Order: sequence, then C-alpha cells, then structure tokens
Amino acid sequence: MDIKTQLKEMLISELKLVNVTPEQINNDSPLFGDNSTLGLDSLDAVELVVMIQKKFNIEISDRDTALKAFASINVLADFISKNRSAS
Repeated sequence: MDIKTQLKEMLISELKLVNVTPEQINNDSPLFGDNSTLGLDSLDAVELVVMIQKKFNIEISDRDTALKAFASINVLADFISKNRSAS
C-alpha cells in the first residue's frame, strides 16, 4: 500500500470521518481550512500530529511545520518520505 493510501485510511479511521472513502479524498485538496472537503479542525490537527509520530516516527515539533506539512495528502506524503529517510 502506498503512503498516500495509508494516510487517507488513517485519516478516515483515526479521525472517525463518516461517509468518506479514500477515493473521495483528492491528493491535492487542502486538509484544513475553508477549501477543505474534509472539514478538519484544530483538534483534528493535534490528532494528526500524534498519528504521524506514532505511525511514521516523525516529530512535528512546531505549528509552522505542521501547517506546511498538512497542506494536502501529496504534501504530507512528501514530508513523511523526506523526514523518514533523514532519520
């Protein structure tokens, strides 16, 4: 399973998104904000940070890093890939 599919499935299961399938999550769509189709909020962001730390052993230590990394599935997958190989 590729990292983007993993991320989508994690989002759905861990954040308990109802009536959402991985196929419905566009890789380029914003995960947060007014243009987000998922309707995630700041509490979801905290949960997402914890999920990334547990699943991928990657520390997201500040808000700016999180804001950049959580732009979309594509950006998050790229962030994980880069930081995974760096550790």
